[in-house]
Amino acid sequence: MFSQADFSTTLRRIPWFLELDANQLERLSAIATLHELEQGEVLFKEGDREDFLFILLEGQVLLQLEAPGRGQLPFYTAESLDVIGWSSMTPIVRQRTASAIATQRSLLIGLHSKLLQQLCDEDHDLGYVIMRRLANVVASRLLTTRIHFMEMISRSATQPTE
Repeated sequence: MFSQADFSTTLRRIPWFLELDANQLERLSAIATLHELEQGEVLFKEGDREDFLFILLEGQVLLQLEAPGRGQLPFYTAESLDVIGWSSMTPIVRQRTASAIATQRSLLIGLHSKLLQQLCDEDHDLGYVIMRRLANVVASRLLTTRIHFMEMISRSATQPTE
């Protein structure tokens, strides 16, 4: 099992947190938990309550959403050091907007969202680093989603109609 020192050491190695000092890393490690998933195991389901922001340390996690009449549609495959569940840090979203399933054995660090928000409010330097990183994640996911959307439009435009 990970100790507080293990979390601090692990967080220190994640590029997301390079700008943070030892005190900030200790405060983050105090709200961190380890999550281990076997292949096929569900991390969370669409509609679940938002409670953690996850950083994937090892493995692979597929994000998918339910499309009426189409079933589960995969839209992103998270890999090492990807962030999962970023919307848990927004003030409006109250439930998961997608499902996350391990496609291989995976190891993640979970940061309790409400406690992370409190840390960001208490330490604006920490909050600035975290929110700047989250903005990059959101922008990256929007770009990925846009590319998938354009591919879908392109495929449907080239399919023959009956």
